[in-house]
Amino acid sequence: MSTGDKKGDRKEDRKRGWWAQVKSHLRLIAVYFRFNLAAAMEYRGSFLLQVFGMALNNAAFVVFWRIVYSKVETIGGYGFREVMFIWALASAAFGFAHILFGNLGYLTGMILQGELDAYLLQPKDVCLNVLCSRTVISAWGDFAYGIILFLLVYGFVPGRFLLFVFFTVFSGLLMASVFFTADTLTFFIGNTSALGRLVREFLISFAIYPEGIFKGAVRWLIYSLVPAGFIVFLPLRIFNAFSWAWLGWLILIDLAYIAFAYLLFRRGLKRYESGNLIVAKL
Repeated sequence: MSTGDKKGDRKEDRKRGWWAQVKSHLRLIAVYFRFNLAAAMEYRGSFLLQVFGMALNNAAFVVFWRIVYSKVETIGGYGFREVMFIWALASAAFGFAHILFGNLGYLTGMILQGELDAYLLQPKDVCLNVLCSRTVISAWGDFAYGIILFLLVYGFVPGRFLLFVFFTVFSGLLMASVFFTADTLTFFIGNTSALGRLVREFLISFAIYPEGIFKGAVRWLIYSLVPAGFIVFLPLRIFNAFSWAWLGWLILIDLAYIAFAYLLFRRGLKRYESGNLIVAKL
């Protein structure tokens, strides 16, 4: 066999290995999703109450915006439908992120208390394993609210609805990566629970108001450290005037944030101090 053939075979093996890892990670997410959903549905009344309560809480803001837009036509260049779009997307993305990655927001405590030990014992990617091992029940209310709100405002047009679902997935992953990054800083600077809460509040607050009201340094902030611009504002532009180029840039930017969060966690894990909690986690 020639040298060229050997290099080709090695390259093909690497491709197969990469794809096998992707499938393995997706299976892990699916298993955790089924398990967490089954556990939540064990107390169905409580589950439905939390979901309905969260959806109802979010729905109250529709009334607020309807009253506001009965007095004005636009705010920051956005009409009522545009504001409903960013509300729907922010809610659905937040729900999606916390349904799949329920340990967002808990990582700081897990690091400080040495609770990552159980995950280090398992032959799965630690980052993904930690994130997926819990779900947030009320997040189902956020997710359902976002989907229903979009359908009520824009109707069911298959292509546009699929585009919204696509935005929900990528915006949810981006949102999760930002929250995860804030908590991961605990490895390097100690307790960052206050910082994590601040990042969450800023991101949600920026994502539910018209883009045009943000000026100067705040506008720079929403397209960098707290990327609400890539979570809701850029998707809205693409939704209103579709562009493959802008969609490609959005995907690349989202993947860059996700990769940074993952690599930061892997680097931080090297600094992790065990809490000697050598227990099996099933």
